[in-house]
Amino acid sequence: MKYYNLYIDFEPSWDIYNKVTDILGLEPERHKKGKFDESNIPDTWHYQIIADEEKDEYPDFINIFMDILEPNFDKLEELGIYKNNILIWMNYIYKHQCSLGFNPDELERLGKHGIALNIDCFENKEL
Repeated sequence: MKYYNLYIDFEPSWDIYNKVTDILGLEPERHKKGKFDESNIPDTWHYQIIADEEKDEYPDFINIFMDILEPNFDKLEELGIYKNNILIWMNYIYKHQCSLGFNPDELERLGKHGIALNIDCFENKEL
């Protein structure tokens, strides 16, 4: 399984959370109060695409997320959200081998905007 995540951090606010949802036109993952959060006010907006590599076609997640973000950078900035507040994070649960490759154009697109890409790989020994 692969989990492709888009995280946007901001000052804690339900208003900003809802405005990000409206601007991006996507339904985020449901906000849950974290273990160490003092309040239930969100400070992160999270959208996720889940793909089963054995069943699903590869989602071009970097370009999907950048197509969502690029036309909205100005609107997000009006909310105090800057490019360094955005993170794309891939979680890959693999069976036999963890192999990842990225197109240079995708990486250049991320780099041009200063968007970070994190990748975590976990072996599922139960598979």
